[in-house]
Amino acid sequence: MIISEDLLVAHGAVYKNFQPGELIFEEGNVPKYYFQIVAGMVELFNYHQNGKEFTQNILNDGQSIGESLLFAERPYPMSAMSKTDCKILCLCKSDFDNLLSQNVHVMQNLLHCLSERLYYKYLMLFNLSGIEPSVKIKTVLDYIKDYNLRNVSDSFQVPFTRQQIANLTGLAVETVIRTIKKMETEQILKIERGKILY
Repeated sequence: MIISEDLLVAHGAVYKNFQPGELIFEEGNVPKYYFQIVAGMVELFNYHQNGKEFTQNILNDGQSIGESLLFAERPYPMSAMSKTDCKILCLCKSDFDNLLSQNVHVMQNLLHCLSERLYYKYLMLFNLSGIEPSVKIKTVLDYIKDYNLRNVSDSFQVPFTRQQIANLTGLAVETVIRTIKKMETEQILKIERGKILY
């Protein structure tokens, strides 16, 4: 958890439930709330002019959604949609500002999380500009594993589908499937019962 549930509730946050496929906010909306996922999975995405979806990030339990835009006071440059049943804490911007001003340790934790996300964005921007699909996929897998484990020697079951990996990398799903099979033959990862172990 970025911010403890109790602290959020004490400052006025309310729990909201979202069904799979329900929009939490839409590109162009003005940010008015701090959102933190209690349970579930949320996708941040855009659509290209040709209608192809590009996934910015996939977030789950304990992570916050679009919080950096509360500071920039700019409209959301992406949409957020629940991918599973979600329970999300919502705190209005003014109460969020008060919470941060009264809790320096929370601000420091939030800055750390924002720094981690910027680090990931820098890695993705550089590696996605390349042409080798395996480099793009490996960058996503490294980030997911690092974020979830922090111990690179452990094996990790990737929580994303091939389609989600394709959306994160900008590759076609067929390319992701072929490349993952090739990465398995090169012993970079394992596939067990359709699940990717990295």
